[in-house]
Amino acid sequence: MPAQDINALYAEIRKRMIETGEWNQIRAVLAAKLSETGWTDDLKHKSKESARHMDPLSFQALLDEASPRAYTSLPLAVKREITSLIRQILERQFE
Repeated sequence: MPAQDINALYAEIRKRMIETGEWNQIRAVLAAKLSETGWTDDLKHKSKESARHMDPLSFQALLDEASPRAYTSLPLAVKREITSLIRQILERQFE
């Protein structure tokens, strides 16, 4: 499938999920799970430490530094749970 078709399909699915409230459901579950595991607090703490030592302070530089760390430190259990939730929603969409 061409990348353009994949992007169009993604946009359509995302639009449906937003309209039905499923997108917000996924975001809420993700936020809750990340908070429960301490991931959110850990990322905030590390970002604050980086910001204290940054001169001049730059949001973009801070984001560039935190993003890879945030992505690689996501707990595997949370990834699996969110992936499962998304899969269930997609299966309902295409029944």
